[in-house]
Amino acid sequence: MLPLKSHEIKGSWAALLLPIEADESINYDKLSQQIDQLIAMKVSGIYSNGTAGEFYNQAEEEFDRINALLSEKCNKAAMPFQVGCSHMSPKISLERLKRAVRLSPGAVQVILPDWYPPSMPEIISFLRVMTEAADGIGLVLYNPPHAKKKLSPQEFGGLKKAGIDLVGCKLAGGDQQWYAEMKELVPDISLFIPGNRLASGLKSGASGSYSNVACLHPGVAQQWYRTMMTDMEKALELEKRIQLFIIEHIIPLIKEKGYSDPAVDKLLACITGWSNIGPRLRWPYRWIAEEDIAIARIACENILPEFFG
Repeated sequence: MLPLKSHEIKGSWAALLLPIEADESINYDKLSQQIDQLIAMKVSGIYSNGTAGEFYNQAEEEFDRINALLSEKCNKAAMPFQVGCSHMSPKISLERLKRAVRLSPGAVQVILPDWYPPSMPEIISFLRVMTEAADGIGLVLYNPPHAKKKLSPQEFGGLKKAGIDLVGCKLAGGDQQWYAEMKELVPDISLFIPGNRLASGLKSGASGSYSNVACLHPGVAQQWYRTMMTDMEKALELEKRIQLFIIEHIIPLIKEKGYSDPAVDKLLACITGWSNIGPRLRWPYRWIAEEDIAIARIACENILPEFFG
């Protein structure tokens, strides 16, 4: 597909979740079925190798096979897609990006080097080299709350002044002042925030979400996004219930039981059962126990019945 411009990167994008078998292998048949499901649900786009895709725990041949499959199916279906080229090592991330360019994605995603927090001159150097290697395909900076270096609006503005023209970013979001500063300092960037705050975020100036709500059910998340275009009050009411479910039944799994964000993303998919990927993560990370999944499912059915059926 042709490279996406920043204003074309919007809506509810679905993460590709990695189906892991008991022997630690990737089930590519299930992965293929998952891509077909996402295309059939007509999500705004699909992206690989985010946190939920366990990019940090893949061999390079697995990276290539995952993204070749995604590219083949999305290019055939004219489905927008992005390849996550992230890795804790900047050298490996660069090599991933060089190979991903051959797959003609709409954009590529990267994280900042992660073993030691980089300074601003180091960040500029890193992103400049990655931009050149992308060869005209736009760069999306994946900068979530757990990143060791979290960029402020002023630092995003500094990147732009240094000639780093990102087409998009994924951030935690913020208050009205934060949105105003981002709009002033980087007005042409596609601003993506967590899916559970997408309705209020769109009202404030966000472009879309690489969405945890799409992990719960991509089709319903896409319907919710379309509702935001026509009936924002209705969409905001659903957001309140999504937030209630997250706060009361998901956050405790992270804070009290020590589960990771990728474990929670797979939990969300298991709650509604829209895909057969299962909850398993790759060693050494723990996945969420069946009893906790069952408890969360009951709560979700009570609070968010529209995600079932």
